[in-house]
Amino acid sequence: METTDLLTVSEVAARSGFAPSALRYYERERLVEASRTAGGQRRYQRSVLRRLAFIRAASNVGLSLEEVRTELAGLPSGRTPTKSDWHRISAHWRTRLDEQVAALEALRDKLDSCIGCGCLSLKQCGISNPADKAAATDDAPGAAYLPPLLRRPTH
Repeated sequence: METTDLLTVSEVAARSGFAPSALRYYERERLVEASRTAGGQRRYQRSVLRRLAFIRAASNVGLSLEEVRTELAGLPSGRTPTKSDWHRISAHWRTRLDEQVAALEALRDKLDSCIGCGCLSLKQCGISNPADKAAATDDAPGAAYLPPLLRRPTH
């Protein structure tokens, strides 16, 4: 097979580990592209497997869909990405991942005493959040003392 061979939805699903519904979703979100046969069936270029691997890796390390979209937008659409293309993207990830590692380490180191929820149920809360001062702030709903990266809303 050549690298330009087109793959069916089921072939891409089997190779990537993504469900066909996820492939359709990523296509709607313009993270991947598919062409159509005369009968309307989707066909993907083999290079979609790299993009899907990138999406999986990004998702596994906590990047948002918008962050994934931004990074993928920097990849060439008319050719297979090169090592330098991936290197450029990975450089963008480094800062983001370093921030996430620091946030997770802070959570790990405080987890047995307080997770920053503002519940005042532990003695530590009386020191970190006396009189529940976290309740008075509008800019930190939820676990106000978690590192901001760990307070991102889930969708």
